[in-house]
Amino acid sequence: MKTWKLVSGILSIIIFAIVEFQSCAAGVANALEDNGGTSGTVGFLCGILLLAGGIVSIAVRKSQGKGGDIALIILFGLTALMGFVGAGNYSDLVIWSAWALLIAILALVDLLKNKR
Repeated sequence: MKTWKLVSGILSIIIFAIVEFQSCAAGVANALEDNGGTSGTVGFLCGILLLAGGIVSIAVRKSQGKGGDIALIILFGLTALMGFVGAGNYSDLVIWSAWALLIAILALVDLLKNKR
């Protein structure tokens, strides 16, 4: 399971950059339309959590304890929850939230599989 943690960490950091640029554009669109939307802000926060989750995923890939998997479940689960709830007019956030949910599920599987 070390490999998927490294790969998902690297991909999450790359996705962070994409999410941040898109959320800035969504925030500008919300401001110009004056529609009261918050999807740009939610996207920005999800991007920060994706970056944190990616860094944690890379850092704990060789750990033997349960703490790393629990941290990944919390970070990526919170990202998925925020993204699905607050997508609004930023529809790509649903895709990035699905990625975060996939990583949270894989971390849960790893946690349950390796009862240490």
